[in-house]
Amino acid sequence: MQQSDRMKILATTIHQQSGQGVYLTTTQLLQRHESLYAEAASPAARKKSIERDLQRLVEEERVERTSTRTPFTYRSCGARALVDANERAYALHVMRAVVRDTLPQRSFDHLWPALLKDGAGLPLGEDKLRIVSDTLRLIPADIHPEVLTQVLRALVEEKPLRVLYHSAQGKRSEPLLHPQGMLQRGPRLYLYAVKDDDRAVVRMYAMHRMIQAASTEDVFHASPGFSLQERIDRGQADFASGERIVLCLRARGYVADLLCDSPLSDDQRVDDEPDGSPFDVHVRATVPSTGQLLRWLLGCGDNIELLEPASLRTTVVQQSMKMAAIYGAETLDAI
Repeated sequence: MQQSDRMKILATTIHQQSGQGVYLTTTQLLQRHESLYAEAASPAARKKSIERDLQRLVEEERVERTSTRTPFTYRSCGARALVDANERAYALHVMRAVVRDTLPQRSFDHLWPALLKDGAGLPLGEDKLRIVSDTLRLIPADIHPEVLTQVLRALVEEKPLRVLYHSAQGKRSEPLLHPQGMLQRGPRLYLYAVKDDDRAVVRMYAMHRMIQAASTEDVFHASPGFSLQERIDRGQADFASGERIVLCLRARGYVADLLCDSPLSDDQRVDDEPDGSPFDVHVRATVPSTGQLLRWLLGCGDNIELLEPASLRTTVVQQSMKMAAIYGAETLDAI
């Protein structure tokens, strides 16, 4: 039989099977069409002959290999377009579902991981999507790789952790910790854990202050009711007490625009300032009292005036006066 005739039969079989989502190997094709190669002197010769026919079909773009490693499987070239279309349709379905479920939460922190995780099928690499923080991007604190590995292992396996810890005051200790969760806050990593000799309190431990860490076979103790999300929502991720305050301020310029687009809280209320006011809007919102809030207020400069609470206003005034004292009166006169 002529090679062209054999190739036509092979191509027909491959097209038919591809339509059913079945991709055949060289061996499977030879088993189905052994009679086409009956003239070959040996099994090895028959295999070489069908391999040459399949290679010609690939070169003529009538079929294609589905992998780059042996054993090769073959499919119709048109099947790839069908697969691509199905994959795109699935990816679009996933994207719509993720956006529908996460966007109402007003949290990009949940949206991007869901869209970019393996299996979502969305080709959103770094050339298509980047996330830039609105805070100064400091170099992350130096953490020993083995320490991080051991902490992650202890979290996954729920095992206590013996740590050699160097405190901010320069003291070394070797507590036995029961890891509850881990948090990245800016450029630093923190471990929420309870000490074995004081399980009533969940504390934050800076990962870059851990010199050594190793999991143990001691009995693990989980803190009842501990929730990472609750700690974040209450502001305790910034070493705050969890107190919530009613914040009242006046804003102008880019800060006024920012707060209209991105509220401080779900209950935020924005009202226009009266005519003649040096500010554009009056803002009221309930927020956690944290160091992050204070840093944000100070960072807004003269685009805001904090009105309430009075204690926080006093803190802002004191910090502003200290900054002015550093730069000197002559600098203020030159402004």
